[in-house]
Amino acid sequence: MTTKGSSGWIQRIAVLLVSVVLAGVLANSASAQAAPATAAGSAAATTAEKPADKPHDDSFVIGNDDVLAINVWKEPDISRSIPVRSDGKISLPLVGEVQAAGLTPLKLEKDIAEKLKSYISEPEVTVMVQQVNSQKFNILGQVNKPGSYVIANSPTVLDAIALAGGFRDFAKRKSIYVLRHGASGEVRLAFNYKDVSQGKNMDQNVKLQPGDTIIIP
Repeated sequence: MTTKGSSGWIQRIAVLLVSVVLAGVLANSASAQAAPATAAGSAAATTAEKPADKPHDDSFVIGNDDVLAINVWKEPDISRSIPVRSDGKISLPLVGEVQAAGLTPLKLEKDIAEKLKSYISEPEVTVMVQQVNSQKFNILGQVNKPGSYVIANSPTVLDAIALAGGFRDFAKRKSIYVLRHGASGEVRLAFNYKDVSQGKNMDQNVKLQPGDTIIIP
């Protein structure tokens, strides 16, 4: 074989060796990157299996008609979405009847867990409020659709009148008032629609609170 031919074969072998080395380096790098991703995926799966401790708004009080999402870890037959009945109670397998209205979600969790201890070792219960239907206001009198409405998005008196379909023909728009139960008893808040609609005395257009009743004479 000529010197030129030998040189060509040596170059080809060198290129082949470099390719093999590079392939090995790339494979090791890919494995190193995959390991943390796999570990992260395992951690995520572990988190999904067992609910993490979540802070509760302990100021919210459950009421009738609220819809609750109740989860008992590893107990799908008990876990469910359930509305609070008009008597303020809910019913769950193994638990039976339990009072929900008047309690915070955290207190209800503890009550359900206590009842489950006879059947489940160290039950872990989570209660979340899915829908708030108990916080309502009333609007009565000379409007087209009087009745009770769920408080959503901080409605004002003007919002309430719109929700109720507006005034009837003989509504006394200067003599509207809101009845509100305060710590010292019932309070009467005057509302003059004509003033507010003209941008006057806008402080009368108060945000409604649960239990408020608007009277349209």
